[in-house]
Amino acid sequence: MSGRTLVLASTSRYRRALLARLGLPFDVEGSDVDEDAYKTRGLPPDSLARELADAKAAAVAARRSDCVIIGSDQVAELDGDVLDKPGDHARALTQLLRLQGRTHALHTAVTIVDGARVTTDLVTVRLTMRAMDEAALDRYLRADAPYDCCGSYRIESRGIALFESIEAADATAIEGLPMLTVVRRLREAGLQIP
Repeated sequence: MSGRTLVLASTSRYRRALLARLGLPFDVEGSDVDEDAYKTRGLPPDSLARELADAKAAAVAARRSDCVIIGSDQVAELDGDVLDKPGDHARALTQLLRLQGRTHALHTAVTIVDGARVTTDLVTVRLTMRAMDEAALDRYLRADAPYDCCGSYRIESRGIALFESIEAADATAIEGLPMLTVVRRLREAGLQIP
């Protein structure tokens, strides 16, 4: 991959921070994919994550065909329903009240475009939230303000205290980019990673 540019097809600060852990240079470029249009298709949550990761990677690859592109998306699911990023305190509290004491899934898909080679992987993590009262959840939200996070929590911060158990083959998937998969796929693309 010598001389080729690695591009993260996402403006997510969380994905950017995860990819930066590798110490490799990379560009960041938004895909401009209309996520809402995909959500209206009625896809199962895991399929939605895959479709969005594919679309984001493809959109950037169309503009930067000489680069290795990483596209990713994450969908939170409870009882078959997609839990969007809440955007504000009231919606976040409603989501956390619904999740408390229950197990939900986070489906994180990653698509790597390397010329004609396209791979898409899905990592599903199951998280069981502690049963908590509304006042405790409100305090958490005021402390962490995870309004831009699907599921309404920031696991890499105070959000870890909300959980009783986590079943994950790759815990970084919770933060938005399954790094074990990314490293494997980038190595397959010829990238030297220490």
